[in-house]
Amino acid sequence: MNVRFVPEAQTEFDDAADWYERKRAGLGVDVVAKVRDVIHRISVTPRMHQIVYRDVRRAVVARFPYIVLYREVGNEIVVVAVFHTSRNPAVWLSRADSP
Repeated sequence: MNVRFVPEAQTEFDDAADWYERKRAGLGVDVVAKVRDVIHRISVTPRMHQIVYRDVRRAVVARFPYIVLYREVGNEIVVVAVFHTSRNPAVWLSRADSP
């Protein structure tokens, strides 16, 4: 299945990689790999994760405090957020209400 990130989710993903890379060389690469693992699993079996709001599902990123929030739209997976779990969920909820 094709995977598309909404612009805000792509920015969150990029910012997470940059932040971890600044903390320790190679750690940014690791967070990218873990998120990509989740994205791959989602693309293969999109309905394996729990629905947490309307049609938005949540997948947990291993080792890092992030979740990937996504919805299935036709033959496409739309990533709504790559979200740090300590942030206010109202941020991604507002995106989930957009088509």
